[in-house]
Amino acid sequence: MNQTSDIKAHISTPRNIVITTHHKPDGDAMGSSLGLWHYLTLQGHTVTLLSPTDYGHFLHWLPGNSQVVVFTEDMERGYALLEASDTIFGLDFSALGRANEIGAWMKTNHNGRQFIMMDHHLNPEDWADFSIWDSSASSTAELVYRFIDGSGDASLINEAIAECLYTGIMTDTGSFKYSNTSPAVHRIVANLLERGAISDMIHNRLFDSATESRIRFLGFCLYEKLVVLPQYKTAYMSITHEELEKFDSQTGDTEGLVNYALSIMGVNFGVLMVDRKVLRKMSFRSIGQFPANQFAAHFNGGGHYNAAGGMSEDTLENTEKKFLNLLEQYKDQLQYE
Repeated sequence: MNQTSDIKAHISTPRNIVITTHHKPDGDAMGSSLGLWHYLTLQGHTVTLLSPTDYGHFLHWLPGNSQVVVFTEDMERGYALLEASDTIFGLDFSALGRANEIGAWMKTNHNGRQFIMMDHHLNPEDWADFSIWDSSASSTAELVYRFIDGSGDASLINEAIAECLYTGIMTDTGSFKYSNTSPAVHRIVANLLERGAISDMIHNRLFDSATESRIRFLGFCLYEKLVVLPQYKTAYMSITHEELEKFDSQTGDTEGLVNYALSIMGVNFGVLMVDRKVLRKMSFRSIGQFPANQFAAHFNGGGHYNAAGGMSEDTLENTEKKFLNLLEQYKDQLQYE
């Protein structure tokens, strides 16, 4: 679904806009949202990027980051910004529940506001007035680029927008190694490089700027917590809340951890379970034929075919037991080369 012309018509006059995204936003969520924030600001709109929660420090270098309002850190201001808005863009999520309190507020406060969704996840909920949605897109950042280009404003893409959108595309394509890295993605990235994005600088800031505690946490997880199950071609890690505290784990420190499980030769399915005290959060990654999103549905989750997330209100121990029991049911589906 592509309603670029309708959205363009809606923002042809000055608007009071809030951009929001999903909780604990990743590189695509923040890159696409800040890229759109810069673009709409250049267009003369009053724009605020309202993140539902904090996010990884490795994203704080992004141009415009200092202007981001974190809802959980100033809820009174957050609600005031939502109340004052006439347009809300929801980026990188298709279900309002993914935006926590902001999504709950949106459910009951449409009130003439225009809700606009830009997303690439499967099975979107019907909450938006206008949508740019394409599950085949590499990232939401790619959709923001297409929106700007389709609006005839590619010339407005400056260095700041280019850096933000490049970040979103690079993170959601796994540094251009996932199957969603289409020829169109490379053409877009080439244009962003020409507009001022510097690939090695962005990669360094995203992936080579970890704290010492984060590296020690990674070593602990790989040595102590990694479980390999050859009979299921699966590897997983289960991290307790106490272990997170032991290594002073910060938001973003578990980002990408599940990929280490999947990188083992002969493993088709990688899983990460993390006890966040209130909920057990889960990440699922697969290669080839195994539907990670189908498996995630057993844990109130979903996502892409090979990359999905879920959650459990049960204990970490019981969540792990349920996961292992389900593996037996999916054993045949996991047995491919």
